[in-house]
Amino acid sequence: QVQLVESGGGLVQAGGSLRLSCAASGRTFSDNAMAWFRQAPGKEREFVAATTRSGRSSYYADSVQGRFTISRENALNTVYLQMNSLKPEDTALYYCAGDPSGLQTYNYASATAYDYWGQGTQVTVSS
Repeated sequence: QVQLVESGGGLVQAGGSLRLSCAASGRTFSDNAMAWFRQAPGKEREFVAATTRSGRSSYYADSVQGRFTISRENALNTVYLQMNSLKPEDTALYYCAGDPSGLQTYNYASATAYDYWGQGTQVTVSS
């Protein structure tokens, strides 16, 4: 079992930046591929970014490509999401998730691929 706790959300103006953190405890963090998802009110949860166990490879949703960066520091059991050039449409509850089977190229963007979830951190971008 892995417990995940997100932090770093808040209110920011359009064009601004935030860095989200997700701290893990429990089973070995480095055994898990990690991802970020988000869910806006009235919408389904959507994939944002994912990274492999080592952090050497990452994947992004088209909507955030070039603006967001996922990274991880296994020694600190933490995964990050650096968000730049934020837009009002980025407003959502952001979740981190872990997949102990490792990142699979055929399903890394699917929420069902992930076994472990945090409670989420709210990001609000004002126009």
